[in-house]
Amino acid sequence: MTSHVIRRHLLRGLTAATATALLAGSLAACGGDSEAATTAGSAAAGTVTVGRLSNGAAREAILKVSEVKSLSAEVPAAIRKRGTLLVGVGALPSGFPPLAYVGGDQKTLTGAEPDLGRLVAAVLGLKPEVRNSTWENMFVGLDSGKSDVLFSNVTDTEERKRKYEFASYRQDNLAFEVPKNDTWTFDGDYRTLAGKTVAVSSGTNQERILLEWKKKLRSEGRKLTVKYYQDHNSTYLALSSGKIDTYFGPNPGIAYHVTQTAKTPQATRTAGTFSGAGATLQGLIAATTKKDSGLAKPVADAINHLIKNGQYAQWLKAWNLSNEAVTTSQINPPGLPLDNS
Repeated sequence: MTSHVIRRHLLRGLTAATATALLAGSLAACGGDSEAATTAGSAAAGTVTVGRLSNGAAREAILKVSEVKSLSAEVPAAIRKRGTLLVGVGALPSGFPPLAYVGGDQKTLTGAEPDLGRLVAAVLGLKPEVRNSTWENMFVGLDSGKSDVLFSNVTDTEERKRKYEFASYRQDNLAFEVPKNDTWTFDGDYRTLAGKTVAVSSGTNQERILLEWKKKLRSEGRKLTVKYYQDHNSTYLALSSGKIDTYFGPNPGIAYHVTQTAKTPQATRTAGTFSGAGATLQGLIAATTKKDSGLAKPVADAINHLIKNGQYAQWLKAWNLSNEAVTTSQINPPGLPLDNS
């Protein structure tokens, strides 16, 4: 599943008021520019506050992060001399909660992605400088040296490997969302969906997968009903009223909605996940660096350090994304094949 598709459909989950507020905050932060630096957002030297200014999307946690000298020594000399890690994020114009969006102060970029960039920078003994731009300009910024590494929900694909190197840090998952009191669970087998009515967004990777399952079930003499709605508000109204059994969409967006509705009569839960790359390959989200920049290895090593000491798990838990955890950060792992990139 390509990340720009995920980003587009995460945005559909916002109410008009939230989208307007986030857009206003984005423009206030950057004066309408498509390439703008955003403050680092650390609480103090040696700490990184994850979930800061999240507007309720995360449980704030202050993590004490120390430089690991053996890992900072791996950082390319020019970056080490500069003392800053330029982290690229493509969240303009209106962000994509819970991954990257303008926080409660209407100027600071918050979200799971910039938070991980800040954690990695701390391990490498560097000051993080997060640069927010549009999705397209994010890659232009990496190519031109305006950023060193991207933390922006970029899917590892074989096509992108022709130009970039990756250090994986999250599973690229889709998810099923149901009312909180519904006991149904998706166990990875499409047959679990027999007799269900499922909402999905048109033109997405998840729609393609769902329609393939529908075709298989039909050949087995069983039925799967697929429903489409104009926006996420309509989808969730259908879910709460029982017109559909479940919604199938990007896991981060569903995790965000679960968090937002947790204390309401419309509370929901995640009923299972499925790889965005399909049944035969676990899709991966990865930090992205220029090919042969020498930065992919220290970034991967820093992520693995965070995994080993438990701070990676704390970061995911803060953003309700624990179901996308990886056991290790891999450099250039198998990605979506060229015919599905």
